[in-house]
Amino acid sequence: MTTSTYETDIVAWANEQAQLLRTRQFTLLDIEHLAEEIADVGKSEQRELANRMAVLLCHLLKWHYQPARQGTSWQLTIKTQRERIKRRLKQTPSLRQCLNDSDWLADAWDDARDLAEKETSISYEKFPETCPWTMDDVLGNDWFPN
Repeated sequence: MTTSTYETDIVAWANEQAQLLRTRQFTLLDIEHLAEEIADVGKSEQRELANRMAVLLCHLLKWHYQPARQGTSWQLTIKTQRERIKRRLKQTPSLRQCLNDSDWLADAWDDARDLAEKETSISYEKFPETCPWTMDDVLGNDWFPN
């Protein structure tokens, strides 16, 4: 087996580390970087969920603040993001705790306000400082803000 370093070819390194694990060659493992990569998997999953939530919240903001522009495209984006968030929560149930984490939600809301400002030209400050909707509403299949 050739030895690739974490810094020069992470894909080759990951394959080598997986092979070392499968063959139980534990003393040859790059423990420090393995631990870092495992921790990053969780962070990556949280980032994906936060990004999807921000897009969903952005479109709900647009729906609420621009009723004259409501249309099929926005409905489809809202539906798609809801479905993908629910799928992610089903596949990784521990992510559900994010929905109850006020800091995580505040970050997703701020990102949604940023996106909505860029997409609507409505000032960031015109949107509520905190999400006015419950997560049950936000993720509800048929719910749309008035």
